[in-house]
Amino acid sequence: MTDKRVKLVTVNTAPERAKRLIGRVVEDVKDQFTIVHVANVERIEDVRPTLEREHPDLLFTASMWTPEQAQEIVGIARDTIPGIKTFSLPFGLQVEKGPDAVVEYIETHLPSLLNPEP
Repeated sequence: MTDKRVKLVTVNTAPERAKRLIGRVVEDVKDQFTIVHVANVERIEDVRPTLEREHPDLLFTASMWTPEQAQEIVGIARDTIPGIKTFSLPFGLQVEKGPDAVVEYIETHLPSLLNPEP
């Protein structure tokens, strides 16, 4: 268990859905991680100013972004905040498998993303 708060920014064109899904993840993993969803960004051009304002530890890109767009967003994040942890959901996951699959995918990959390597 970690006592460190993890500040999260999501990049999702559906901010209410992002808030709902991340809220589920935060609740489900609260015994392992303290995640604070500080902002959602709807447009790629708003990523850098949001990161500069919020200084998050973690950035998620949602599944509506193509792999190329997700790569661009991650590049902006790493350029803006060296060492930021990033996570991109597979393109189409929400549409193809629904919100439960998104939550499960995040929760499956979150421990390896947030736990330091031994």
